[in-house]
Amino acid sequence: MELIRGKFNLRPQHRGCVATIGNFDGVHLGHQAVFSALRTKAHEHGLPATVILFEPQPMEFFRPEQAPARLTRLREKLDQIRRCGIDRVLLLEFNRTLAEMDAATFIDEVLVEGLAIRHLYVGDDFRFGAGREGDYAQLAAAGREFGFSVESMDTVCHEECRISSTRIREALLAGDLATAEACLGRPYQIFGRVSHGHKRGRTIGFPTLNVPLHRRVSPLRGVFAVTVQGLAAQDLPGVANLGTRPTVSGGNRPLLEVHLFDFDRQVYGAHIGVTFIERIRDERKFDSFDQLGRQIVADAAQARRILQLEPAAAII
Repeated sequence: MELIRGKFNLRPQHRGCVATIGNFDGVHLGHQAVFSALRTKAHEHGLPATVILFEPQPMEFFRPEQAPARLTRLREKLDQIRRCGIDRVLLLEFNRTLAEMDAATFIDEVLVEGLAIRHLYVGDDFRFGAGREGDYAQLAAAGREFGFSVESMDTVCHEECRISSTRIREALLAGDLATAEACLGRPYQIFGRVSHGHKRGRTIGFPTLNVPLHRRVSPLRGVFAVTVQGLAAQDLPGVANLGTRPTVSGGNRPLLEVHLFDFDRQVYGAHIGVTFIERIRDERKFDSFDQLGRQIVADAAQARRILQLEPAAAII
């Protein structure tokens, strides 16, 4: 998959494509349906299937304090899009210039002059341009003028409810991993690089892999039974805490801490995936570090039961 960073990196060979535009946070089954239709239409035209993304996402630019939790960071999103068989991604920086660009200019500079699109897929509620002035009707009118067709994708549903990034966020926040998985088409995962921490877990026999989330808000909070990918040929079982560690730090920056069972390697700098299997409990503040330690022992035992592992011979 080719990644084009910014419209100023568009070249003559990038003209002519079938495209879609959106945030595609999570790359859920609804997004995957769009990408499937995109690939089919692109094959009919003999053109590359192209996805147009914005980074940061518009809400993160306009109202960063109110922006919803990201389901996927950019790296994860691009990987999922690649897995869907997309040929090209045009990544547009959402800055003041783009925010103030009117819909007609966006159509002219990006869709017509930049990409020379032949067919465009958009969501049923897609809006664009300064003040969200652009809509499906304007795109369709421009298509008739410049020679491209526009199609609005049907909503994909799960249990008669619309699949959306918002619905998945709500399910994750409630600890409903089954609904999130059903909407995503895969278990929910978070990816990141293992970093150095304060190593307090080692003092009670629970060393952790610390994974900074690099996002303002986490879509998940609590203690979970998990599996970890990227450190061995097979998935590694463990227990994870995702939150602000109120007993230890009292901070507000979310951190993912994973304790792997029967694992003692140093893996700082490794890029791992953490798959969330089942929520055990909410994160809470304990009166002492010793009390926290006793709860971690109980959490680990519960995670082992969930993951159908033999009980530990000795936890501490």
